[in-house]
Amino acid sequence: MAQLVYSMITSLDGYAVAAEGDLGRGAEDEEVHTFIGDLFRDVRTFLYGRRMYETMVFWETVDAGPDVPPHILDYARDWKAADKVVYSTTLEAPSSARTRIERTFDPEAVRRLKAESEHDLSVDGPHLAAQAIAAGLVDEYHLFVTTSVVGGGTRFFPDGVRLDLDLVDQRVFASGLLYARYRAR
Repeated sequence: MAQLVYSMITSLDGYAVAAEGDLGRGAEDEEVHTFIGDLFRDVRTFLYGRRMYETMVFWETVDAGPDVPPHILDYARDWKAADKVVYSTTLEAPSSARTRIERTFDPEAVRRLKAESEHDLSVDGPHLAAQAIAAGLVDEYHLFVTTSVVGGGTRFFPDGVRLDLDLVDQRVFASGLLYARYRAR
């Protein structure tokens, strides 16, 4: 059975979306980006909320630009090869290939998708991930923690949910970004 992975860049104080500005430096680093690309190369299905999808659809056309670095081209190739499921009540049509829109998040449908898939899946976006976490669907949590405290926004982990996790991998990058991978017990 495939694993469902929740991964995002977070601030040092645990926010996946900052109330103001960005989450801080570190994620734009080539070393970090290459690591993320390698880590998620085998993910064949991305589950997105509308806002996260609208951010990620950048990868559909980035390779059309001039002087695109190889690590960016690699990530774009892998992203385009994966299926995307976008949960949205407002998005009319997808703007990328291999993408379908679902109007509501159905935990049972995601359980079936996990059971039937030979490759891992990723849930992206804190609001959609909160639904997957509450349904007990998330198997692993990958945090990329910046060196900035942003003071507010949308938290990586939803309020009101207790999780007991095991740390299974960690890495500190030259930029100061910290990677921590946890598995649900």
